[in-house]
Amino acid sequence: MTRPDDEVEPPVDVAVDREQGVTITWVDGTVSRYGLEELRVNCPCAACRTRRDRGEPAWRPTPGQPPLRIADAELVGAWGLGLAWNDGHTTGIYPWVILRVWAGPDAGAQR
Repeated sequence: MTRPDDEVEPPVDVAVDREQGVTITWVDGTVSRYGLEELRVNCPCAACRTRRDRGEPAWRPTPGQPPLRIADAELVGAWGLGLAWNDGHTTGIYPWVILRVWAGPDAGAQR
């Protein structure tokens, strides 16, 4: 089981579907899929973490708001994936180790 303080090798493939989410293929062949809302509400940036720590949502859909989508994505060295959202939020960098932890305890099986 991967823990947040473990070292994780960067994935062999990262596929970003701006309308659906992110699919990551890890070195061991595990394929992990992350939906847009899952990624957005769990944004690891300091502002979103602070909101969650106060019991507030980091993000929630609001009436009249365009559907959530990824506006831009970039690899951040061998460290993680940076996502910019169409709601204007651009500070979330998702470390590989966190994404691997989110894959769950059976991180050797397809998610």
